[in-house]
Amino acid sequence: MKDLRYRDEATASKIMAKLKEMDLRLRFMHVCGTHQDTLVKFGLEKMLTEVGITIGQGPGCPVCVTTTREVVEAITLARAGVTITVFGDMMAVPTPIGSLAEVKAEGADVRVVYSVEDALRMSAEVEKMVFMAIGFETTSPSTAYALLHDPPKNFSVLSCHRLLPPALKALFAMGEVRIDGLIQPGHVATITGLDIFKEFAGPKGVPQVVTGFEPLDLLMGVFMLAKQVKEGRSEVENEYPRVVRPEGNPKAREMLARAFKTDDRAWRGFPVLPQSALEVSDKLQDHNARLVYESVLKDAPKVKEDMGGCRCGEVLRGIIRSEECPAFGKGCSPKRPMGPCMVSREGSCNISYRYRE
Repeated sequence: MKDLRYRDEATASKIMAKLKEMDLRLRFMHVCGTHQDTLVKFGLEKMLTEVGITIGQGPGCPVCVTTTREVVEAITLARAGVTITVFGDMMAVPTPIGSLAEVKAEGADVRVVYSVEDALRMSAEVEKMVFMAIGFETTSPSTAYALLHDPPKNFSVLSCHRLLPPALKALFAMGEVRIDGLIQPGHVATITGLDIFKEFAGPKGVPQVVTGFEPLDLLMGVFMLAKQVKEGRSEVENEYPRVVRPEGNPKAREMLARAFKTDDRAWRGFPVLPQSALEVSDKLQDHNARLVYESVLKDAPKVKEDMGGCRCGEVLRGIIRSEECPAFGKGCSPKRPMGPCMVSREGSCNISYRYRE
């Protein structure tokens, strides 16, 4: 606990003491790479295990849930002479036909950007520009804003945006792991509000707490979940009121509704999930890369989703921990990743590797 920062260590000690008094044997899940980073970096994972609480990471890493097929689409466009702009974590994601970093080394115009605004600015320098858009409800509003505010004619979006609730539905439907409570992501709730989580609450649901990302946020969120379990409640509670309002951000949701339509799509580790992705709306089809470059993408190679030996899909479903994958730290490392869970800094494997003892 000596590594806890930003908050009073004494408060953390009190929370841990109360959790120990409860005599718990619980398994919680979160769906956010930042939560996983906080858990491991500050030693909370080990501390909570000692009081009977195990916390697994679900499908909360945007890079990780993006399918091989979608990465292959971007590679195909790059090899056809289209400038691809993408967040840095996507560059090293391996596929059977290489990675975006390797395509760039071959001479294709693949550029790392920090925001969609960077891509818009760079579009003035090139003939054809595609922004590979990834992320959940947290990042999709910025893509929506770009699409709705008269983007250049040569600019289009390869939308790989995902929606969180369908993945949670799938986890419960599969029933592969026991989930006694959910730590919900505060940044997603900042946009969506709390109502989207209520379908997973109630008499047949599970306790849920929306939390922030500091160590004390997570400890308090775990305590609130444990308290719900002990009291036989299954509600949606907000540990993060300093940022998350019950109604969320209506303006952002309105932009999403105008810029995108929902789409059935597979996730890495999951089958096709109904209405789980955001595709560029029909009214903005001139900026939908899948339509603008339809003739190019029809020749994209068919590939298997998982590389041999990589068990990233099982990690994303919470079936195994990163360390339980036979390739972890051996054939698979951040310098030579076999899957996106080791590539992205929000990926469970990358986090476990960086902070391993």
